[in-house]
Amino acid sequence: MFANRFTALVDACCLAGALKRNLLLTLAEAEFFRLRWSATVLDETERAIAAILSAKGVTDAVERARRARRVMQAAFEEADVGDYQALLPACSHLPDPDDAHVLAAALKTQAAIIVTDNLKDFPSAVLSPLNLEARSADDFIADTIALDTGRAVAAIRRMRERLRRPEKTAEILLLDMEAEGLTESVDILRAHVASL
Repeated sequence: MFANRFTALVDACCLAGALKRNLLLTLAEAEFFRLRWSATVLDETERAIAAILSAKGVTDAVERARRARRVMQAAFEEADVGDYQALLPACSHLPDPDDAHVLAAALKTQAAIIVTDNLKDFPSAVLSPLNLEARSADDFIADTIALDTGRAVAAIRRMRERLRRPEKTAEILLLDMEAEGLTESVDILRAHVASL
């Protein structure tokens, strides 16, 4: 599952929260997988980031969300999937028709996995015949770390060291990950806390 051949389309629900977003983008930057999203996914992500920040009382939440989107797009220029609209009719059989754009973009880019925390909206009965799988962010991150634990731990350590507001120790990072529901990932990383 290395970047030259493994593609994952990441849904907005996994990009909205800063920690999951940072972990996923860090692992993509380390070339564990080819990251893909669509403009619609980024629209949803931007709105969700703004809502999260607004709920925390951040006064410039909309601008910060817009800036986060611009940074993501600049860092992963090749990630955008376009021209998938013709596939939308074939994707209308999902439990939530509003998720058809995610499936259509995944099909267009020939992704192997949709990374989403809305697993019930992407049932295997629908995805399996299309050679697709939906995985939660936690399962996907844990599986990615397990591919090459040393390289993944080094990438996550670099991510942790970039955190400034506030700075985080390895132990605090693992606690934050647990609080975000990334328990499988924490289980793998806990044995490597001295290297984080």
